[in-house]
Amino acid sequence: MKPYKLEAGTAQHIGNRPQQNDRSAIFTGARAPGYVLAVLADGIAGGSTASEQVLHTAKQLFDEFKPGDNPGVERLATLLRDIVHETHLVIKMNGIATETEPQCTFAGLIITPGGQAVWAHVGDSRVYRFQQGDCKARTSDASYIDHLMGTEKLPAESARNHRHSKLLVNVLGNSRKEPFVAIGSQEALGTGDAFLLCSDGLWHFFTDAELGAVLSKSAPRQASEMLIDKAAERAQGKGGNCTMAIIKLVKPAKDVPNYTVQKMGRAV
Repeated sequence: MKPYKLEAGTAQHIGNRPQQNDRSAIFTGARAPGYVLAVLADGIAGGSTASEQVLHTAKQLFDEFKPGDNPGVERLATLLRDIVHETHLVIKMNGIATETEPQCTFAGLIITPGGQAVWAHVGDSRVYRFQQGDCKARTSDASYIDHLMGTEKLPAESARNHRHSKLLVNVLGNSRKEPFVAIGSQEALGTGDAFLLCSDGLWHFFTDAELGAVLSKSAPRQASEMLIDKAAERAQGKGGNCTMAIIKLVKPAKDVPNYTVQKMGRAV
């Protein structure tokens, strides 16, 4: 595996909404040297309560995580699922106590020092993987639709219309249904790979090719500023919360360690 360093950052903009309900963060592992966890949540109901809980639970479980020697995809996927399901449980309990039903989406990504990536999502926040600007993977509702057709025995059209049903909608905090977690992974990462986690307030306004081009040509800070500005322009005064986390694998300078994380961001 060729050496690389990570450039990473988070950014968000309130858009034309009265408050910011999205949250994102990038963590390093307290007991997992060289491991990085990026998480993003879009609060759908109940303000930012649910999305704040995602960050709190993610940090807590990641700080407790001990990877051992070369953990496989399933071990890392289990950590992401645990974050989702524990957060979901806490959100539901808080909802009962406050007589509300806070909900949120989830996007999470783990990158290991061995050049492995595992990601997960619930709802319509997305995870993208780019290689030299080309979109190689992107989360979608396809696996959830298959899940509904297989486990709920729903016709294809009913499964595709799940967003219109409170019973079927896939989010953390839904008191009627457990969240379905879709998992993706990639081995042998290297320089030129990049990941984007974002809420629908961002991806709604861009093609995959546009996102890849911006990430390939710019550092995370500059890329986030360009994307936020262009999203606001294209929204024409109707944009929602716009939030992202960007991680790029770049060639290290000779005088820096092979594996470093640079955190930067913009919040407005």
